[in-house]
Amino acid sequence: MSNLVSPLVSPDDLRGMIGDGGELAIVDVREELVFSQSHLLLARSVPLSRFELKFRAMVPRRATRIVLCDDNDGLAARAAAVLFRNGYTDVSILGGGIAACGAAGFELFSGVYVPSKAFGEYVEHTDGTPNIAAPELEQLMRKGADLVVLDSRPFDEYSRVSIPTSTNVPGAELVLRAREIAPSAETTIVVNCAGRTRSIIGAQSLINAGLPNKVMALRNGTMGWSLAGFTPDSGKDRRAPQVSDKTLDWASQAARRVAESCGVRRIDRATLDAWRKDEGRTLYVLDVRDPAEYEAGHVPGALSAPGGQLVQATDQYIGAFGARIVLVDDLEVRAAMTGSWLRQMGYADVFVLTEKGTETGYPAPPMLDAHMPREAAIDCAGLHDLLARNAATVADLAMSRDYLSGHIPGAWFAIRTRLDRAFRKIPQNGTIVLTSEDGVFASLAVSETTALTDRPVRYLSGGNAAWRAAGYPFSTEVKMADEAVDQWRKPYERSSNTKAMMQEYLDWEVDLLPRIKRDGSLQFERFRPQLPTAVR
Repeated sequence: MSNLVSPLVSPDDLRGMIGDGGELAIVDVREELVFSQSHLLLARSVPLSRFELKFRAMVPRRATRIVLCDDNDGLAARAAAVLFRNGYTDVSILGGGIAACGAAGFELFSGVYVPSKAFGEYVEHTDGTPNIAAPELEQLMRKGADLVVLDSRPFDEYSRVSIPTSTNVPGAELVLRAREIAPSAETTIVVNCAGRTRSIIGAQSLINAGLPNKVMALRNGTMGWSLAGFTPDSGKDRRAPQVSDKTLDWASQAARRVAESCGVRRIDRATLDAWRKDEGRTLYVLDVRDPAEYEAGHVPGALSAPGGQLVQATDQYIGAFGARIVLVDDLEVRAAMTGSWLRQMGYADVFVLTEKGTETGYPAPPMLDAHMPREAAIDCAGLHDLLARNAATVADLAMSRDYLSGHIPGAWFAIRTRLDRAFRKIPQNGTIVLTSEDGVFASLAVSETTALTDRPVRYLSGGNAAWRAAGYPFSTEVKMADEAVDQWRKPYERSSNTKAMMQEYLDWEVDLLPRIKRDGSLQFERFRPQLPTAVR
């Protein structure tokens, strides 16, 4: 079916699509590590092994024009078949794969979150965002200078490693909360992240908002701190205080001014409801507040996308260019500042909805319809019995990071889309039992596995989470039936030579801007908000 209805597009065809102004989703279905080694600038990574769970949120409108990319190895055709079964109607495949685009003159990029990372370099270059090196900051700290360090990452990243004395203020929260932390205009504010992007965007957000303090980005973030020979903190939990009415009033006015200067418009709920009925445009409704606020109450159907992370990794949330984007925030500040950056990244239609919403919790992510053979399920007690009798072989399809941290004893690591090579290595004994984090992907792989073996195939209901909840043991003995190509690793995860990896990563970030310019398929735009004559 996919061969009949999935036309091949050439690199020249794709170039024309990128420039014609219409909605377009370029989706790379290779595993994340493979994607990170060489990919198109505007491609979104949606690995086929996790396709059914990730794709629907990335490309929600079924009439969206979609181009699927692979290594000319058949993965895109398999993904197209899944999309057609789910009612997507405009699906093409990049002829010749990624290599064909390279041969046709496209710039191919390594790494992940490339558009956002390059945008950070663009902002620093265009605005001359002030920065401070780690040795200079450390010297100011030792002298007891009047300064605060604001860590613009999500709390879990901050808790893992942080700059001494720093307070966690995730990126979109900076304009809302910085004045509460540094009420005196004489206090110097240093914004940091792990590397460069969120430091730069965070510092420039405060500058754009008109904060009168001296504001600087920590050059190269916590990596730069470590490379300078200083020891970072770990396990800290210092968070920003609640915002007073006075601070909120200032932040609201400042953020609104910035957003309006960038062409970000406000809408009401009636407009949102009308857009949701518009079948001719893709709509993303993203709640940019703190995840805890989202969980406590959000607009039904909105997805959680904390503003700092949305700017840092836009390609993880927005799959289709040319779509409408509605940012939700009852206090407006986070959405307004996030929207200002999205507009400058090239997203034309960005709007703010100031509403809290009544839906609570984290709804299940939107998922493509797929066959889950419930008759093939086995519960934890059943699997435990089979293992005790040496009558089962377990293949774990969880992400490699999760597998390496602990798994069912004797389980082999495998990747769903590469099971053929995995089963050439796994000695098959008794029933083949597939498992994954929660059992979902394991269930989807039953029919694929059945085609590769003459053994009976089952999947663990509830997956590894159910196994752990039932009190059964986990093991860290590693049995790799495949390479861990499913995940891109952060610099500190890649090698024992952590500092070399950090420096390589930072050099990669700095080099992105000229490569973006050579590619030419993404145009950034800098709006310059007019600063108020008096801010206090």
